Amino acid sequence: MNKPAETMYVIPNRYRKMENLHIVFWLLKDISWCMGWKILGITMIIPTLFVAIVIAWRTRQFKSELAHNLAIAFWISANSLWMISEFFAFDTKPILFGFEGKHLALIPFIIGIGILTWYYIFVRPKEVEENHAVTM
Repeated sequence: MNKPAETMYVIPNRYRKMENLHIVFWLLKDISWCMGWKILGITMIIPTLFVAIVIAWRTRQFKSELAHNLAIAFWISANSLWMISEFFAFDTKPILFGFEGKHLALIPFIIGIGILTWYYIFVRPKEVEENHAVTM
């Protein structure tokens, strides 16, 4: 019995270049956070988040890629909120019910994990089932 050919996911070179630039932005943002460079760190939120959203938009036809890229965009949002809370010293300030400023980052973190949970529980099983039916 022959094994069916594996489906290839190919990224156009211009998209790959954008993804690589995205990593540079992300690293600059996080290095700035580590070093306490407020202006650069906050400024780098814009290109880092913008490129993450563009990547998610460009991969929207692939449900798996869209889910993971949206989770990354929410991760960057959460990470940025956390960074801002530290830069402006409200990270350890009580907000409500024992939550502190840095815990605002839980909102986008939870949204991101919610998107991935939805994908793996509801969408992925259907994709596997459809692919199995096609290869039979």
